[in-house]
Amino acid sequence: MSDRIIKIFDTTLRDGEQSPGNSMTLDEKLQMAKQLAYLNVDIIEAGFAISSKGDFESVKTIAEQIKGPVIASLARVKKEDIDAAWEAIKYSARPRIHMFISTSALHMQYKLKKSPEQVLQMAVDMVKYAKSLCEDVEFSAEDASRTDRDFLYRIIDATIKAGATVINIPDTVGYAIPEEFGGLIRAVKENVSNIEKVDISVHCHNDLGLATANSLAAILNGATQVETAVNGIGERAGNAALEEVAMALYVRGNYFDAKTNINHKEIYRTSKLLSNITGVQVQNNKAIVGFNAFLHESGIHQDGMLKHRETYEILAPEVIGLMPQALVLGKHSGRAAFKDRLDHLGFRVDEDQLQKAFEKFKSLADEKKLVSDRDIESIVLKDTIPVEEVFQLKTVHVESGTDITPEATVSIINTKGELITNTAQGTGPVDAIFNAVESLIGRKINLLDYIVHAVTEGTDALGEVTVRINEDNRVYTGRGSDTDVMVASAQAFLSAINKMLHDQP
Repeated sequence: MSDRIIKIFDTTLRDGEQSPGNSMTLDEKLQMAKQLAYLNVDIIEAGFAISSKGDFESVKTIAEQIKGPVIASLARVKKEDIDAAWEAIKYSARPRIHMFISTSALHMQYKLKKSPEQVLQMAVDMVKYAKSLCEDVEFSAEDASRTDRDFLYRIIDATIKAGATVINIPDTVGYAIPEEFGGLIRAVKENVSNIEKVDISVHCHNDLGLATANSLAAILNGATQVETAVNGIGERAGNAALEEVAMALYVRGNYFDAKTNINHKEIYRTSKLLSNITGVQVQNNKAIVGFNAFLHESGIHQDGMLKHRETYEILAPEVIGLMPQALVLGKHSGRAAFKDRLDHLGFRVDEDQLQKAFEKFKSLADEKKLVSDRDIESIVLKDTIPVEEVFQLKTVHVESGTDITPEATVSIINTKGELITNTAQGTGPVDAIFNAVESLIGRKINLLDYIVHAVTEGTDALGEVTVRINEDNRVYTGRGSDTDVMVASAQAFLSAINKMLHDQP
């Protein structure tokens, strides 16, 4: 295999985060960006700086604090967008302005209401302006897969001459078929004379379930950068999944004659962190990171696995950092043993985070005989995602049954440091808890989702609850975990509320 490296451009924090249900706070974005740096992505698209004050601050903070990857901000071909992007990313040692404009006839006529010549001139002028601020400029021809080929060649050629260092050819609406999209990349290489001066990037959406396939077809035909998102999140049906593209090149590197710089052992942890931040779990049969990805139930498959692992497993789970589950810790285990297990699982925590997680572990160990790696994973991921506690949960008491109206008594510490308590009824115990909390904080909350799942098997399993609430068209996700699902529900609800209040001026 050659030394050809395919750059991985991660847009989890931009395209992924802007999709419904995936919004993150600044602290969560920073936590995710740190993990993406551990994953060793080449470029982090940190956000769309002009879109909001919050997005600008998150891009700026990531640019200031994250070392290693290129830090990019999206911008339209508008001077004010480019200025905002530059002001946010200029603190990075490796800044990039990523600008775009629609190039398909459909988009130019109905969305932009501009002629092709106007669009070309706007692109050239703004690439030149961006280049005057930042050495690294990426230009995207939005809806490239439905763009007239001759016009696409012209605008690519012109923007390279204007100073673009990366040309992105997106399948913006997931319209392309792999052979067709690969042919488009090949045609660009054959018809744009100066294309060898730049990286050729692709950004494929998954509307027809072909985002990964289209990305790989592009690589076969000369693409040098692929734009992806962790767990495939993104607008509508999502983006090409980072883990799928990276592992396809890992397993079939000889076929593609290419590889990535990705630290594969961080893939599972990155996927799990994103799920915990957003509350959006991947489906069980999701490639690479799904719960069933390395399970074998068929007798024929099990027999083959026992005889030789590679009969039905082309990828060992350890390669992506998924260690065999081991019940090794209990209530007599000490802090050193707990820290050693965290190290084995690949978690990086400071002393304060370690202490909080250890206290949670000891509490859980008092309720369960043995604590599994997945229990520990749940504890640590929850306690290392920063949430400023405007309101702090103290106690929850619930009465419920077949012949009584469910009732909950909840005590919290308010913003004045006072312990306040309220009792409320509901259609069920969770509804009663949420009603009690709403009375305590003095406002009605718009609940979008309430999701419960068990971390492990058994009646003593740690229950994880994810709550998503809505305020002013923004979605806030809260998460709680406890062997008592009612307690976890109260934790998750307050967590989401705290994020919402922290985000408000």
